[in-house]
Parts: sequence; C-alpha cells; structure tokens
Amino acid sequence: MNGRTPVEGKSQRAYRYIRERIDDGRYVPGYRLVLGQIAGELAVSVVPVREAIRRLEAEGLVTFERNVGAQVALIKETEYLHTMQTLSIVEGAATALSAPYLVPAHLRRARRINEQMRATLDDFEPHRFTELNLEFHSVLFEECPNPHILDLVHRGWNRMRMLRDSSFSFVPGRARESVAEHDRIVDLIESGAEPLEIELAARGHRTATLDAVLAYQAQQHAPTLPEPVTATESRMP
Repeated sequence: MNGRTPVEGKSQRAYRYIRERIDDGRYVPGYRLVLGQIAGELAVSVVPVREAIRRLEAEGLVTFERNVGAQVALIKETEYLHTMQTLSIVEGAATALSAPYLVPAHLRRARRINEQMRATLDDFEPHRFTELNLEFHSVLFEECPNPHILDLVHRGWNRMRMLRDSSFSFVPGRARESVAEHDRIVDLIESGAEPLEIELAARGHRTATLDAVLAYQAQQHAPTLPEPVTATESRMP
C-alpha cells in the first residue's frame, strides 16, 4: 500500500455529479439530462456520462425514451398516491393524539422551525425545506401515545424518502401554502381545538401537497410538454 487516495473514475465522478443534483433538487423530476452539456461541465467525453446515466436508470432515478432522451424519473403516481394517502391518515391521527401532550415549549419550537421554513422561500432550497418540514411535523406528532400509529407515521416518512428526496423540488409554489397551513395547525393546537378538527387540518395539509404533485404529473404527461426548469431557476413569487 502506498497510502495514496484512489483516483475517482470519470464514470463514477459523472454519476456522483448527477446523483447529487437529483438528490438536492437542482435536477427536478422531468428535467432533461443533456449528455453533451454535462460532459462539458465535467470536462470529459460523453462516454462516462452515458455510463453514469445507465447506472442511474438501473436505480430507477432516470428514464430514457426514444426521441426524448434521458430525464430525471417522474414519481410513480400510484406508489406516491398510496403513500401520501396513508401518511395523511396516520399523521393526522398522530398529531391529534399528541395535541394534549404538547406544552408551550413544543409549540414555540414548532413556530421557530416554521419561521426558518418561511425564510427559505425567497431563495428556495427544496432539500433544506423538506428537512425542516419533517422537523416541524415531528414536534407535533412525536408525543403520540399510540406507538403503533407512530410507527406507521415513521414508515410513511421513510417511504417518502425512497420515492423522492423532496416533493417541493417540482412544486415549489406549494411551499408557501404549506408554511401558512403549519401556522393554522399550531394555532388550533394552542387554542385547544377539538381533536377531530386538528386531525382534519393535518390530514388536509398532507393531501393538498398530494393534489399539487398529481397535478404536476398530469401536466408532465400532457401532449405539449413545457421545458422543465431547475430548482435554482424556480423562484418563489
């Protein structure tokens, strides 16, 4: 052993370059991957980029269609639909059951996190927003006294991570609405609202995101497909 760090291969470097941009939302679902452009950015030939694309295609993160080329894979509508529907039900229930156990310190923390989310809107970063989103909701549902429901909530969030790093990477306009809905949920808990009202508010919050994503998917499948934009090009109004 000479102690040297192995040189990263061109194909691996191209894979890591593309994968990072998919994970952090710079390459949103439906974003067209132009091999020549990526090769130029990496100062390599298109061969290692093509190899990286094939690897990402095998992992289900990229699709390739004749006359269209390579693009970041769209979420599978059925799997996303079922996961979000289930999560809306169990998270709504967990939030309502947690409410009596949430003390002022919990609600102050939830509001602080939501203000951090609001601060990201003008220079939107989908990955960071999603991290804060989970942190916010965790404050509200982790005190749920029913461990079985709480386990289902955790499973739902984990499944969402497997489907896509961030739903907000391709429906960034939904983020502003989401922050406002967070305020309302915390207000309901703080005011001692009925558990059913809290549950329905939390459930409706989740299904509103689902509706936005499904509407985006329908648009992507429309005959006249608009040119996808990157997350850095998407700016909140």
